[in-house]
Amino acid sequence: MKYSVDGKTIILADGIFPSHEVPLHMLSEAELIVCCDGAVGKLVNHGFSPDIIVGDLDSLTTEMKRKYENILYFDPDQETNDLTKAVKWCVSNGKKDLVILGATGLREDHTLGNISLLAEYSVTARVKMVTDHGILEAVKMTSAFDSFAGQQVSIFSINSSTAVSSDGLRYPLNSLVLDNWWKGTLNEATGERFTLRFTGGPLIVFRKFR
Repeated sequence: MKYSVDGKTIILADGIFPSHEVPLHMLSEAELIVCCDGAVGKLVNHGFSPDIIVGDLDSLTTEMKRKYENILYFDPDQETNDLTKAVKWCVSNGKKDLVILGATGLREDHTLGNISLLAEYSVTARVKMVTDHGILEAVKMTSAFDSFAGQQVSIFSINSSTAVSSDGLRYPLNSLVLDNWWKGTLNEATGERFTLRFTGGPLIVFRKFR
C-alpha cells in the first residue's frame, strides 16, 4: 500500500510531533506547511519551516512574531480551535487536498475532538489525519479503500443510526448499526481493497500502517 500526500499541503497541529517514517516523509515532501501557532516551535526544532502560521497567535513569542511576521494569519475566533482555523484558511485559498499531522497524542479530549472534526472538514475538503500509527479519514458515502492483507481497520460512525455493510473485511458488516464507538473497531482487511456501503454517514475510518 502506497502512502502519499495527494495535495502536498500539510497542516501541523499542536499535538505530539510525528516520529513515524510515513508522516515524517509526508512532511518532508510537502509543498505547503500550514502550522497552527502552538506547533511552530516543534516544527522549527525538527528542522522544518512553516509557510503559513494560523491561529489567535497567543502561543507565539515576540521573537517568533517578529521572525514570521510576513506569514502570520490572525484568526481571533474563540468559537473554534486553531486546527479548524487552519483548515478554513486552506480551503479559502484553494487548498482542498489536506493532510493533518500532530493532531493526536496529548490530551485525550483534544484528540477525540480533533478526530471528530474530520467529519465536518469532509464537507469542503479531502482531508486525512495521519498519526504515528495510521491514517484516519472521513467519508460521506459508500467508499473503497486501498489496504493490504492483515491491515487493522476500525470504523466509527458520527450518526448513531448509520447501518454499514462491507466487502473485503475479515469480519463482515451486514447492515450493522454503529450506535457505539466500539462496534466497528478491531477489524482487518483481507486483501488490497475493501469497501464500506452505507447511507446516512459520515463514517471515520482508521487504517493502521504495516
